[in-house]
Amino acid sequence: MSSVDKQLENLKAEITNELPRDISVSDVKYEGPELVVYTRDPKKFAQNGDLIRKLASKLRKRITVRPDPDVLSDPREAEPKILSVIPEEAGVTDLDFHIDTGEVVIEAEKPGMVIGRHGSTLREITQKVGWTPEVVRTPPIESSTVSNVRNFLKQEREDRRRILERTGRQIHREQLSDDEWVRITTLGCCREVGRASFIVSTPETRILVDCGDKPGSDDVPYLQVPEALGSGANSLDAVVLTHAHLDHSALIPLLFKYGYDGPIYTTEPTRDLMGLLTLDYLDVASKEGRTPPYESEMVREAIKHTIPLEYGDVTDIAPDVKLTFHNAGHILGSAVSHFHIGDGLYNVAFSGDIHYEDTRLFNGAVNDFPRVETLVLESTYGGRNDYQTDQQDSEERLIEVINETYDRGGKVVIPAFAVGRSQEIMLVLEEAMRSGKIPEMPVHLDGMIWEATAIHTTYPEYLRDDLRDRIFHEDENPFLAEEFNHIDGGEEERQDVADGDQAIILSTSGMVTGGPIMSWLRHVGPDPKSRLVFVGYQAQGTLGRRIQNGWDEIPVNGRDSMGRSDTLKLKMDVETVDGFSGHADRQGLENFVKTMNPRPEKVLCVHGDERSVQDLSSALYHDYNMRTFAPKNLETFRFK
Repeated sequence: MSSVDKQLENLKAEITNELPRDISVSDVKYEGPELVVYTRDPKKFAQNGDLIRKLASKLRKRITVRPDPDVLSDPREAEPKILSVIPEEAGVTDLDFHIDTGEVVIEAEKPGMVIGRHGSTLREITQKVGWTPEVVRTPPIESSTVSNVRNFLKQEREDRRRILERTGRQIHREQLSDDEWVRITTLGCCREVGRASFIVSTPETRILVDCGDKPGSDDVPYLQVPEALGSGANSLDAVVLTHAHLDHSALIPLLFKYGYDGPIYTTEPTRDLMGLLTLDYLDVASKEGRTPPYESEMVREAIKHTIPLEYGDVTDIAPDVKLTFHNAGHILGSAVSHFHIGDGLYNVAFSGDIHYEDTRLFNGAVNDFPRVETLVLESTYGGRNDYQTDQQDSEERLIEVINETYDRGGKVVIPAFAVGRSQEIMLVLEEAMRSGKIPEMPVHLDGMIWEATAIHTTYPEYLRDDLRDRIFHEDENPFLAEEFNHIDGGEEERQDVADGDQAIILSTSGMVTGGPIMSWLRHVGPDPKSRLVFVGYQAQGTLGRRIQNGWDEIPVNGRDSMGRSDTLKLKMDVETVDGFSGHADRQGLENFVKTMNPRPEKVLCVHGDERSVQDLSSALYHDYNMRTFAPKNLETFRFK
């Protein structure tokens, strides 16, 4: 018998001993980080709401209770009983019964009403029918991504259970080494923006944090080195993804092409957005005649291997590592990732990308932790003079630009990241039109923006408190304003918009590196009455940065009759309105560190150009007397 089997046997005995005599335990299994307890008495379990909480506290494990399949009632009998318990205004749209696990997935417009106060309705459901309810939200805006992910995971349920059981056994295996040390190896995004990737290693465990591309470049993380995949992809125990932007997520599916078969830990919205963005990444590569680095099947593998975690949940992801996600304030589901290593040995936090102040879309980044010795900190706007305009001033300037352009009969074209900045701008525009600050006019959303917005509305609990309350309680979803139009008619519709009256166009890609924005430049770029407005970071080497720096003759797809690359003369004005970035500026980054509790002993400044990381590193050293570093790629830092 393996050590894990012995451990499960002992846990079963301990749980049985803790429970009332009339509640049986038929099996105990690990599924990922959770301990799953199967019982023939689910209704009695549900009658005592404190039982699971007490067991989890005593055993220091996350516990899920499921009914033994032998005692399940017929789904046809259970369905009307479940619906009789749930308030009608919850808007139940689907019930899906899974006999293998004894779970019933309830999809509803208002999940909170299905859950009930402190889970009271869920317990009542189990008391009535014995099934374990799991609740998901019906997207207010239909989302093909959310639907496809849910359907795919439903189809792959059996395979996914095997993955979770294997992962659970790996997490809870016996430790093999008595040594104690922690190392971080930098595989990308050091003294540069993009291709974020790190290895956290201990004598027991190797964890990859992020694996992204580099905008405007073919450079990829140094995955081939021995510290990374040089000894095989399955030498990794886990992958942690801080958020879904491609400079952090694009090459996650590549790991499965190389043979990785382990878990990916991220938040649920990040999982869905990763699927959306990586599939689009492959599509764009194909359209531009480049060979995609992996097939779409690898994206599905990544989704199947993802174990979603919620903010604040302390989760075992290896025998010697606990992971906790906290809101990073950057994009939907973005997470500051806190690693507690060993039995109090060392604590490391990776900021990912952060925004420290509240925005219209998100609460500001969390920087309060039980312990942190080392912080790996993004430095995108870490330069000495990288101060962004106050958000209110930025909004007023954007409104001013829109009014000026409207008055002269032009259109405003805004290159925007599909995830985050687009939704932020949508909220500004919706309020400005509702309050009469700008004239009512169509706001055309092109590329993935509409789909990304649909995903935002599926997970309102990740949005800023007051915005979430508007969507939850007031039936006043600003993303459903009638001015918003999803461009789904291709070139013909774009031409109609270009030929029509004043309008605002939000289009991907945000750095003008391809996608539908190139079409809008062809249609609207020659119009001197119109304006191109940058509201997000333009990385070095991107066309967006070149236009921002004054280029007015730009390459476009195709060649003329002489075989020369086509170019386009931009006659539209170009504006940059700072303050809408999802990144903290220099002051925000310093404030994040200054108010961090506890303040870290060491800071590694990463994810910024050379000047930015060195400026920030120097300032933190001088102002707060902490050890700081501006590492290069392929450096390894040993702690302890």
